[in-house]
Amino acid sequence: MAQGKHTPSRHLRSATVIAVAAGVFVVLLGGVAFSAYRYEQARADRLLPGVRIGGVEVGGMSRAQAIEAVRTGIASRLDAPLTVTAAGRRWTVSARRLGEGAAVSQAVDRALADDGAMGVFSRFWHRFRNEPVDRDEALRFVVPHGLGSFLQQVDAAITQKPVDAELTTDGTTLTRQTPKAGRSLNVAAARTALRTALAAHTSTVRLPVTLEQPKVTAATLGRTIVVRVDQNRLYLYDGFHVVRSWPVATAKPGFTTPPGEWHIWQKAEWPTWYNPAPDGWAKDDPLVVPGGIENPMGARGLYLSAPGEILIHGTSPSERSSIGHYESHGCIRMLNEDVEQLYPLVKVGTRVLVVGSRPY
Repeated sequence: MAQGKHTPSRHLRSATVIAVAAGVFVVLLGGVAFSAYRYEQARADRLLPGVRIGGVEVGGMSRAQAIEAVRTGIASRLDAPLTVTAAGRRWTVSARRLGEGAAVSQAVDRALADDGAMGVFSRFWHRFRNEPVDRDEALRFVVPHGLGSFLQQVDAAITQKPVDAELTTDGTTLTRQTPKAGRSLNVAAARTALRTALAAHTSTVRLPVTLEQPKVTAATLGRTIVVRVDQNRLYLYDGFHVVRSWPVATAKPGFTTPPGEWHIWQKAEWPTWYNPAPDGWAKDDPLVVPGGIENPMGARGLYLSAPGEILIHGTSPSERSSIGHYESHGCIRMLNEDVEQLYPLVKVGTRVLVVGSRPY
């Protein structure tokens, strides 16, 4: 009976010990939690170990340190040479020069926010034990949309206007201008190609070029009359090929068959002759001679845009012997049968090139 009276007392003492122990544990746990909180708060502006941004290690760094580290880490990418080619020309640039950059500050802020989303004790645990979180925050590179100034530079360097086929003269030499295609930068496609190369970090990119074909080729050039004063001969070209030629007479000493590029502005059959110099070399001739066999201009007249009322025309029977010599007052004389052949082969607007000069 005596032993049974002491049993409740022992139970009470045991409960008291457990309660005290539990209280001590709670106090200790609270102290640990508070210490962990204080530890974490003191380092809250530092990124957790193992954090990377765009592959650059920034664990344990402050915001400013992380920004500087990432900018340094990506410098090699932004400054890497990029070879740009277009129409056989070459430029060496870099992503930085083209205006590319990276949203570094935003990426660091996201990394800090991701750290803050973890529990205090979890953050404390990683920091206290230096246990990496193994997290890589994506870094967004910003490629400029326009790239305008560089593309304008490329376009200006490669652009060539198309060259039409043409026979030309400076009055002395006959020149055949062969047709050439023009080219310019396809700006929209070039912008896309350049932005793609920057995004993919490639080292070379070829920019597309647009070709512009000439409007006039040798096949579509049409007919041109070439008068070689030094030869006293008229040539009819079709494109770059001579299809017919005839002897002519050109200006005698004291007069000029004007060299240069002209065109036919009017055509006439058996044209009327109007005295061009009634007070000069033709003062003894009538003011007007109607069209006919004795007309000085013969059977046909092709009026040229050259100064001085210059024509390609036929010849009266009395002047047939002048053909092949320097006998006219500036016009280009032909035998009637020859000018009649030429007349239907050319039209108003046909170019006439007068080349060379009478031998001294």
